[in-house]
Amino acid sequence: MYRSTTRNIEVEVEPFYLPDRSDPDDSRYVWGYRVTIANNSDVFVQLLARYWRITDGIGRVEEVRGPGVVGEQPELNPGDSFQYTSGCPLRTPSGIMVGAYTVRSGEGEFFDVAIPAFSLDLPDRTHSVN
Repeated sequence: MYRSTTRNIEVEVEPFYLPDRSDPDDSRYVWGYRVTIANNSDVFVQLLARYWRITDGIGRVEEVRGPGVVGEQPELNPGDSFQYTSGCPLRTPSGIMVGAYTVRSGEGEFFDVAIPAFSLDLPDRTHSVN
């Protein structure tokens, strides 16, 4: 598990390799990742957008921006959490993802919530990010 906290909003990520969707002979490696966003603050927030920086095992970088997550812009009252699962294909057997969510508070303030850096590594390989 990888965790980070921004203004009492905790983001926890659990990556996992998807061998049934991968084809190493064709340089296709696919990971899933489960994200839990917990609002431990005392204010309402809504997740509006996401940003990902994905770096493969040889340093190629892809940046992804878009509204919400998995087609939703979840609203989180104090004490609420939201969980979703998504995926990421790479052309190498390892990589790293890191990012941020843009949220709006109930008072209309916009701020970014850090998504911790996490490793995408084959199960029999050593993790490269702690």
